[in-house]
Amino acid sequence: MAYDGARGVALQTLRSDGRLTARPKPAGGEAGPRGLHPLGLGGRRDGLLYVPEGYRPEQPAALVVMLHGAGGNARQMLGVLQDLADAEGFLLLSPESRGPTWDLIQGDYGQDVAFLDQVLADVFTRYAVDPERVVLGGFSDGASYALSLGLINGDLFRHLIAFSPGFAAARDTLGEPRLFVSHGEKDAVLPIALCSRRIVPQLEAVGLEVRYHEFKGGHVIPPEVAREAIDWLRAGRR
Repeated sequence: MAYDGARGVALQTLRSDGRLTARPKPAGGEAGPRGLHPLGLGGRRDGLLYVPEGYRPEQPAALVVMLHGAGGNARQMLGVLQDLADAEGFLLLSPESRGPTWDLIQGDYGQDVAFLDQVLADVFTRYAVDPERVVLGGFSDGASYALSLGLINGDLFRHLIAFSPGFAAARDTLGEPRLFVSHGEKDAVLPIALCSRRIVPQLEAVGLEVRYHEFKGGHVIPPEVAREAIDWLRAGRR
């Protein structure tokens, strides 16, 4: 049994195989509100959804789910991509981990998988999402989690974006998602030689298509790299 001291409640420890059940609705969604909104599902640690003004329920949009790094939050992730969401017309979702970082990094899949499934089901109910353009991405620990969980759920996430990941630990790979991976050559938090330069060849060795970008910088997401990831995403629609 885990304990959330901030809320003073015991939390049942959940174990999961990492599979997500939420799926976009075939007929699209309702006309949900535009703009930036808290999810209202997670309590103290919740998340944000950004819906650009150009969203129209009769035109299913791409959904980009971005996961924060250790100790991070949803607002940090939206700050990186919100302008691009306006320009490209995609929905931008950033849920927050139940603890300081994602459950797998702390041992196994569990509460974060359950929360992400709940969040996705809610978004799919209220908004029209193109099932061919559901994207999972993240930064640092969030990138490691996006790669690991995304490969298990490749039938849902057709594209994965990993900014400075530390590892990819999928037990089983389903589908053939396309991947974008970036990493700073001077990253002192997750050194590139121990991380992406090992991860990317392993992913390619099992037949996955990877766009890999090394940049001259540290443990960050440069604006031009974020732009490149979204350009890659647009070019690879299928």
